[in-house]
Amino acid sequence: MGSAPAEAASSAGSLRGLFERPSRLLPGTTMLVISCLCLVGLGLLMVLSATSITSYDGTGASSFSVFSRQGIFAAAGMVMMVLAALTPVRVWERLAWPLMGAGLLLLALPLVPGLGTTVNGSTNWLRIGGLQAQPSELFKPILAVWFAVVLARLTSRRYRPRELLLTLSPVVVAAGLIVVGGDLGTTLVLMLMGLAALFVSGAPKRYFAIAFGAICAGVTLLVVSSPYRMARVRAMFAGDAQSEAEALGQHWQSNHGLYALASGGWTGVGLGASREKWFWLAEAHNDYIFAIIGEEIGLIGTLAVVALFALIALGLIRASLISRNRATRILGATVLAWIVGQALINMGVVTTLLPVIGVPLPLVSYGGSSLLATLTGIGIVLAFARAARPDSERPDQGREPAADETDQRRGLSRVSSTST
Repeated sequence: MGSAPAEAASSAGSLRGLFERPSRLLPGTTMLVISCLCLVGLGLLMVLSATSITSYDGTGASSFSVFSRQGIFAAAGMVMMVLAALTPVRVWERLAWPLMGAGLLLLALPLVPGLGTTVNGSTNWLRIGGLQAQPSELFKPILAVWFAVVLARLTSRRYRPRELLLTLSPVVVAAGLIVVGGDLGTTLVLMLMGLAALFVSGAPKRYFAIAFGAICAGVTLLVVSSPYRMARVRAMFAGDAQSEAEALGQHWQSNHGLYALASGGWTGVGLGASREKWFWLAEAHNDYIFAIIGEEIGLIGTLAVVALFALIALGLIRASLISRNRATRILGATVLAWIVGQALINMGVVTTLLPVIGVPLPLVSYGGSSLLATLTGIGIVLAFARAARPDSERPDQGREPAADETDQRRGLSRVSSTST
């Protein structure tokens, strides 16, 4: 009977510690949260601007239909971020493998006839009734937690090719399921997460080099063997050199993204005054929302977005990567590669530095699955950062003891056994 008030008091204390005393957190968590909230707010504003015309034309009733859905997902994402931040680390550790199993099942469901649906050439979408979700986006926070828990438990003796391959086999299965669905962009993001996790976990550099080479070879094979992917690569270099007969070809989207950025100038044409969103630029509210930001707010707006992602990277580095806790470091590196790496890919596509790859701009682009997953991932980082505070962390917590420490402990144990 007396345990319920105690648990309630503990939960209230955790909530107060999360919001009222940010100094108790590791450095960078406040910067991380504020930067994320700024990007979410900017994203809501730009989604409203980019979809007000198409929403009214599509429904004939309201210009706010798409914006309203995104607002609901943003509110739900905030709740998920808080709940994830308040969840004890030991719970995440126990859920790592069950979540991985559930994630693999989710990735396989879109391949089942009748459940999966194709959107923009990708069959990694799941439709049940009136709900539509992208399991590959929801899989990203699962993968981040799994990497942090599993790789943190690996010792140097277990970094052998066979053991490491068996350990990482679920990631290979997940990437295969996503590639079968036709989503190479999300696969690239998952591979970035894996490389970052391996690098920070202390795996031998030769394994990192082998993994990087295998990924490059696999991506090259997937591009060369796919006519539409090769067309996107050629369009990146051809641009306006394409003939007018191909005006609706692969280069159309890239060119109009550049037109939007060029017409924005320094300060933009003004909020809501974009011309490219009038059915000229496909996916203006999603993959190409960065172009609409450049057109309406100008170079100043795009630089502000870049600066906010730089602050997120700095916050993740200060909150996670400088921690002595090994799992926290791996989690921070994985989420950093996920959010900032995906943002750089999206910006590279819009500026034609990369071929067209269908990945959204994290926290900004329209999409409930992406927004929920990203905010949940930030919440998990906060949970691990709170658990790894300097006042609660043992010097040897979460890291593998060095060889001399191991020998010293063995010597002490022998002396103790001899004396007894």
